Amino acid sequence: MLKYIFLGAVQGLTEFFPVSSSGHLLILQHLLGLSEDWLAISIVLHLGTACALVVFFLRDIIELLSNLRLFLLLALVTLITGIIGLAGRSFFEGLFSSAGRVAFAFMLTGIMLIFTKGFLLGERSNFNLKDALILGIMQSIAIIPGVSRSGITISTLLFRGLKKENGLRLSFLAAVPVIFAAAFLESRRIDFALKENWLGLVLGFLASFSCGIIALKLLRMILKKAKFHYFGYYCIVLAIVVFLFIR
Repeated sequence: MLKYIFLGAVQGLTEFFPVSSSGHLLILQHLLGLSEDWLAISIVLHLGTACALVVFFLRDIIELLSNLRLFLLLALVTLITGIIGLAGRSFFEGLFSSAGRVAFAFMLTGIMLIFTKGFLLGERSNFNLKDALILGIMQSIAIIPGVSRSGITISTLLFRGLKKENGLRLSFLAAVPVIFAAAFLESRRIDFALKENWLGLVLGFLASFSCGIIALKLLRMILKKAKFHYFGYYCIVLAIVVFLFIR
């Protein structure tokens, strides 16, 4: 049971920190020699962080429902992500078996994060159609383990000149429907995994949820202090470690 709690804690912290939760979970899968239905476990843990998002951004979600323009733009982001994700579903799932590919993805994530250092003073508040199109494409790329969803989407919005606070909020509002949709598509696999070890997955879910809330609060503070790019150095070091020592 401790294994699932540990995995849930890792998921909760790394989902929102821009360091790729799926990449970290894949590394742990290799290190711990886990043989269970890994995709189902990963989705359950992602559900924990999705629920943390709903709780943390509940006020923003309520406001979103009354803002038709923003709602439609984020719906477009979800549609683009979903189309690309479904089209490349088998390809993306295959990447979950290769630590070497994850190392390369970590490296790309790290480089992108470091480049945000010069884009943390954006002043634009308005989220437009071009932003939505680009965000949908970039979010779909984050399906690849080792590419941080929060890292690549927040970085993209910063590069587009949006304010740090807006980038954080929009990045995570765009994540909620994608995560829940992925869980729905894999509901049969999750149902089977729950029958095999329901208590472990429930504990993992709770750990993921609680650590996710903590991570969101910390990330908001880090962005305000303009330290976001520091995560890039971590990703690059991690990429080197994975490439050299994990097979």
